[in-house]
Formats: sequence, C-alpha cells, structure tokens
Amino acid sequence: MTQNVPRDSNIPQTQPPTLPKPISLTSTGPSGLTAGANSSNVSRASRLPETQRPAIDSVSDKATAAFIRRTLCAHNVLSSNLGNGEKGRSTPRPIDELLPPLTSSNDVDLHLYAIIAVIIKEFVYTWYSKITPDHVFVNEVIQVIAHCTRGLEQRLRKVDLEALLLDEIPELLEAHLNAYRISQKSSYHNPLTSNPRSVYHTLRPHPALSPVPIESDPTSVLEQRQNEAAWRQLLVQGVLVVLLPTEDLENGCLRALVAEIFAEMILGNGISDKACEGWLLWEGITRIAEVLQADTEKEASSNQRKPEQTKSRLERYGLLSSSVEKAAEPVKPSVPNGWPSSHEGLSVSGLFWFMVQYAFLACNAMRAVIIALATSSSLPPRSVTGVSVPSPMDQGRQSLPQKVDSAAFNSHLASKRPIVSMRLWSCTSGLLELDVRMPWLSGLVSLLHWGAVAGPGRVGDTDGVLDKLLAHTIRTYLLNPPNLPPLLRTVRVTLFPSNTLAPPRAPPTSAEAQAIKRRCAATLLAALPSSIACRFFATRDRGAMQAQIETLLDCLGDSYLNKHLVFSVLELIVVRLVPEMAEKGVVDLMEERLGYNPLSCTDC
Repeated sequence: MTQNVPRDSNIPQTQPPTLPKPISLTSTGPSGLTAGANSSNVSRASRLPETQRPAIDSVSDKATAAFIRRTLCAHNVLSSNLGNGEKGRSTPRPIDELLPPLTSSNDVDLHLYAIIAVIIKEFVYTWYSKITPDHVFVNEVIQVIAHCTRGLEQRLRKVDLEALLLDEIPELLEAHLNAYRISQKSSYHNPLTSNPRSVYHTLRPHPALSPVPIESDPTSVLEQRQNEAAWRQLLVQGVLVVLLPTEDLENGCLRALVAEIFAEMILGNGISDKACEGWLLWEGITRIAEVLQADTEKEASSNQRKPEQTKSRLERYGLLSSSVEKAAEPVKPSVPNGWPSSHEGLSVSGLFWFMVQYAFLACNAMRAVIIALATSSSLPPRSVTGVSVPSPMDQGRQSLPQKVDSAAFNSHLASKRPIVSMRLWSCTSGLLELDVRMPWLSGLVSLLHWGAVAGPGRVGDTDGVLDKLLAHTIRTYLLNPPNLPPLLRTVRVTLFPSNTLAPPRAPPTSAEAQAIKRRCAATLLAALPSSIACRFFATRDRGAMQAQIETLLDCLGDSYLNKHLVFSVLELIVVRLVPEMAEKGVVDLMEERLGYNPLSCTDC
C-alpha cells in the first residue's frame, strides 16, 4: 500500500482542535457537584419546548473532528490506546495522526474527511458491517482516496487556474447560451421542425447524452441512461488508472468500489440527477444573491451611526431642558412659498460641502491609482508560470539550453491571454444581451478594451500594468487558499445537513418551478440599484423588469441541456488535471499500466 507523504513545509500547518474529555452525567467529579449540576441542566433543557432548546452545533471544527473519529477512527483509536497503555488519556489524538493526509493543509483535510465519512457511513457501512466487523477494507479505501487527492493536489499546482476559471469555463457557458438561443429561435420560426433538444444536441453533441431522450420513446430514454453511466465509469476509471499505484490498481474489488463511489454516488446522484436541475440552480442563485445582499446591507448599516450615538450624554439621559434643546437645534433656512423642499440642498453651504466631498473622493481615487501603479512593478509577471526564464546575468553567455528556455518563454508568453481579453467579459455581455439592450455601451467597452490591449503603453496586454494588477487581485481574493475550508464546510452542510443524507426531496411541479424562478428573478432585481435597473431594462415597471430577468434565467430551465454544459465543464477540469487522458484513451492507459483491459475482461 502507499505510505503517507510529508506535508508541505511552505504552507502553515494548523492542528485540528482537540476535544475535551466527555463528562459523565452519572459520575461525580473531584468536588462532588458534577453529576448534580449536569443532571439539573439536562432536566432543565428537557423541560423546554423544542423550539427553545439549544441546537447542537455540528458545523464547528470540534464537532466535525468528533464525527470523523466516531466514523473512521473508532477502531484505530481503540487499538492504539490499548497497545500503548493510553486507554484513559483525556486528550484524543489529532486527525492527522490517525488518518493519512489528503492534502498539505490540515484545515482542508478536516472538511474533506468529514465528507468522506458521511459517504462511507451512508453507502459502505450499511452493507459492509453486516458482513464483517473489521475495518481493513475501509482503511484500504481511505488510503486509495488519500493517494488520489495528494496526486491531484500536485497536479493542481501546475494548472493555470486563472485561464481555467476566467477563460475556458466561461467559453463553455457562452457556447451553451448561443446554442440554447438558436434552438429556441428555430422552434419559434419553424414549428414543424424537431424539438429544441434535438437542435441543441445537434449543435453541441455529447456521447453521454446520445440519443436525445424522448418521453414517448422509452427505448431512447433507457439507451441514453446507459450511455451516461458508461461515460461516468470511463471518466473515473481514467483518473484512477493515472493516479493509483500499480498494486492498488491491480486490486479489482477495491478499484471497483472506489469507482462506484465517485461515478454513481457523486457524479450520478449528486451532479447528474440533482445539480443539473433548473429549479435547483435557480434556488442556488437565489441563496447566493440573498447572502451577498445581506452582507451589503450589514456593511451599510455598520457605516451609519445610530441616532442615539449622535446625541450628547445629557440629551440621551434627558438632562437637557426643552429650551436648551430648542436652542441647540439647527435653524433650517426658510423656503419661499411654492418652492419644493429639495431646494434646501441648493444653499451655499450645501454646495460647498458637496464640492468638498467629491474633492475628497477624487483625491482618494487618484491616491489608489498612484499606489496601484507604484506597486505593479513589484508584482510577479503572469508569463513565467511553469517556465524557467534565463537570468540577466547569464544573457551574455547564452548556451543551447538557455536558448531553448528563451524560446519556451516566448511561446508561453504568446499563449498567455490577457485577463481583459478572456471570455468572462464576453460571456457576461452575452448573458445580459448587452449588444441588444445597450449597443452604445457594448461599443464603448470594446473601444476601451482595444485601447488597453493595443493602445499607448499596452497596459492591458499580457504582463502589462493592468494585467498584473488584475491577476494579483484575483489571486488575493478569489484564488486565496484560506477560502477553501469555508467553501468545503458550506458544501458539506448543504449536501449533508447534520452529517447525514438529506431526506429525498420531491421534484417540484411545473407551477412550483415557475414560482422558484420568479423568486430568483425578484431576488436578483432587489439586489440591483433602482437607477441602474431602470436604465438597463428601459422601464420603471418592476413587473416588466422581473419578466425580463425570468427570460434570461430560462437558459437554465432544461435539465437535459444543462447536462451538456456540466459534463463539458467536468471533462475540461479532468483533462487539465490529467492531460494523459487527452493524449491516450482510457483503454490504452489501462493496457499500458496493467497489460490488459480490465473493463472488457470477463474472467476477472
């Protein structure tokens, strides 16, 4: 089996928090008051109604570590304590000493092991515990998963995440939008032609989604499901054959179980059957918009001072007489009869403070620009990622290897696309239909883009001032490694509330799905400033605005069309992490590693 690898010393390691020793409710402590106090607390809590009882925090790191120990480490902890004579130790051993490392970060490992523990508890222990009480097979599965995750982490360090997230994935989304709109227009203009699904599948064919399932033809539905299941198995088997060592790859039972967990439980049940549903995507967009709107409102409210804080201490406690209060009140300027109240802002003092405020804003903006220009020279260039560049000291005595590195650097520089030219911006413009709604704005943005990339200074070109600033901002806020543990925690809580499988949810009816879409559109409209929304939608009617947003959300309404997009994104990520699959097929890789094809072997 594989051995544990040491963790990366460059990344700060944080040990998972240890759990205190559980206190028994029936035993007395040194003071003799433990049992009585605990029993009184329990009885007091049990008398409370369920709505007022304190909820158990299953999301904290302590509760997560305890759940992992109970599920994956119970046998290891018991055997190690009995063997070392530490049966009565008060501090449990940390997770990184009981389980092999998944990545180079303990915080990420904690949440990854929590997800693995839920999957093994719900899908492995339910049948494996009926066969035998030992944990050898489960430990083997954990070792295989750990070896795969460590290999993927090493490969992830070599992937250009900026190009993947901002250029390649938005390109797939833009192609999905174009194919969807073409399929809808063809059905509108030619009602006697085939359905939109057939038109879309013709424009963007995928082997896992062939043939197009037709409800009146059960054979097509069954054949499409079989092709999709075979595609999932090939995708997972191709990843395992590259990442697993030979001794684990030759274990057919172990390889089949790991492939079943990833292909059917994660890709099949989680992504294909749930994540591709339109109503679920609309609900996800609604929650994200609500969270962002709540954060914005909280920040705005924190910046505003409370009315009580603007008063003096004498006024707060009512120690100021009414005559003094009236004298202290500011005198409002008299407004002539017939003038609107808004003319108060046109006074000389109001105009003066208005000019002072905008002068401060202009100074702060100029200061930010100067600081950005000053710090951009010290930022690392984007074009040197994965390429060794000759140092200036060696340029006078270039040898053949240095010339090769220089040629590789030039080709790598040419292949790097500037951030302002990536498909994220064109995809956003196509999603909002900016060229139709505001063609003047679309033309202005195109002119600014040309000026940044090919204009004076070429500030937006690869390794330009603007390009390095954008790359630094993306790495700091979007691709920051400390953001990964909270994201994994959110995914675990959403998919597995209380560390268990969520109860099966009945698919909503068509009327309920339309209500979910209307709520999503209303949430997005509420997140937009009213002035911007009125100008963008060219109306002041909130109902008309919401109807236009619902039309934009229709591109996610068909689960079969969404599968084309999701499967394409999955294949892109797998190919970037495992480029061997793009050069050779899964069958060729297995024959190269094992000498035969286990997928077609009937004697195995």
